[in-house]
Amino acid sequence: MSGELPPQVQNQIAQLQQVQQQAQALAQQKNQLEIMVKESDMALDELGKIDEDVTVFKNIGNLMIKAEKGTVIEDLKEKKETLDLRLQTIVRQEERIHKRFTQLQEQLKTSVGSPGMHAE
Repeated sequence: MSGELPPQVQNQIAQLQQVQQQAQALAQQKNQLEIMVKESDMALDELGKIDEDVTVFKNIGNLMIKAEKGTVIEDLKEKKETLDLRLQTIVRQEERIHKRFTQLQEQLKTSVGSPGMHAE
């Protein structure tokens, strides 16, 4: 054997690397969403501690706008709900990617272990 991998094995390795990159990207997105959910929870907790007559501001782009406490709470709850849904979607995608990664690993092991191939 010349030491070069057959095209099928090279393709499987490339697919495995691609799936691994997708898993890393999903993990980063999941981490960012989890941080945003925690920030929303903390903001909602703080809003729950203050009196109704306290002046509240919210960020809109680069501006801080005076807003009613109830409106800010509703906006935050909606934002948190959306973030939770996105987080659930990413968790499902992670599960699919993990299954695909495991499948590809098994296929690669089978290919490398087949006659004509030497595992090194």
